[in-house]
Amino acid sequence: MKRSALPRAAATVVTSALSLALLTGCGSGDDDAKGADAKESATAAAKALGSAELEKLIIATGDVDGYKVSAADKSQQFASSKDEVKVVDEKCAPIAYVLTGFAPGDSAAYVNRQATEVAAKPSASSTKSLEDMTDEELDDAMKGITDALGQTLTIVSLSSYEGDGAKKTLSSVSDAIAGCAGGFTATAKGDTQKFTKVEKEKASGTGDESLAFAVTGDADGDKVVVHGEVVRHGGTVATYYSISLAAFAGEGDAAEYDIPAEITKGQAAKLS
Repeated sequence: MKRSALPRAAATVVTSALSLALLTGCGSGDDDAKGADAKESATAAAKALGSAELEKLIIATGDVDGYKVSAADKSQQFASSKDEVKVVDEKCAPIAYVLTGFAPGDSAAYVNRQATEVAAKPSASSTKSLEDMTDEELDDAMKGITDALGQTLTIVSLSSYEGDGAKKTLSSVSDAIAGCAGGFTATAKGDTQKFTKVEKEKASGTGDESLAFAVTGDADGDKVVVHGEVVRHGGTVATYYSISLAAFAGEGDAAEYDIPAEITKGQAAKLS
């Protein structure tokens, strides 16, 4: 995975600064079955939301404490459109789409955002040159850089589907996680991204269905782990793709981070 390609957005940020069961017991009677059938029928008859409706539902700054939410920087994207993303093994395409910020299925509408942890306010010493800093100010400046590298950048997308399209999309992601364990290769704009491993992870449990995975990529000879999650809320699918800026910069343990729970919870709340 070239450092100048897929995670370019991460590089930009770095240089400029992601029981009811107990109550019901074993009683799974006819009423429960009828309720499940009704829910399935409602999902199958789901009408897709339009882009304007999704724009109102996707998270914004203020919805998640400690995060700034902005438009994803298209100039930094691996691909400018979903059609540009080509995957050698087609069954792995849904994962590649999540990792490039696009809808994992054939959606009727789609929007996305970039959520970045809010960095601490710069100190007065940050405006000084290194030569003019005292030892204390230099330590403070280095701490600021370390804190920035500890941030996580997350791309959030919402896509809507007609009928049972959202359920089929979750199924395709599930198949990709299972069938692409050995990795896959994606290309766009002449850049090639090689992923060496796909692993299933514990999902957030939000929405009607949720799937999570970790993908290991090759970044100029270094291993970088990124995390993805796909959640179905009726006929709408939310996707999350997080990368540790420290992992991208080759600092720290890339495995010691995940998709921020506050982001998935915040987005789920807007869709409930």
